[in-house]
Amino acid sequence: MNAWDSLQLATVRSTVGDYLGALIDVYTILIFVYILSSIYQSFGGRIPYNRPLIAILDFLRQVCEPYLSIFRRFIPPIGPLDLSPIVGILVLTIGGGLIVRLVAG
Repeated sequence: MNAWDSLQLATVRSTVGDYLGALIDVYTILIFVYILSSIYQSFGGRIPYNRPLIAILDFLRQVCEPYLSIFRRFIPPIGPLDLSPIVGILVLTIGGGLIVRLVAG
């Protein structure tokens, strides 16, 4: 392998690592928005009947619940406090950072 090939490989690995990092950041933001909407609804906030808004909330639920349910199996809620999203975000951030570093080299 010559210098040009290794430079291309490094560029591709860096690009894939950046892409994975961006996906992890977007998923973390989606989890935060899902948590905030759940908190709003749990405090009695009513969301007006609006089809686009309901579709967004359904999308957040369908995207975030499968990942968060993994942690809810092991971490039961303490009264009204659910710590599984915090643990899920920590695992996502730390594990994702390790994967991004391994891919990017």
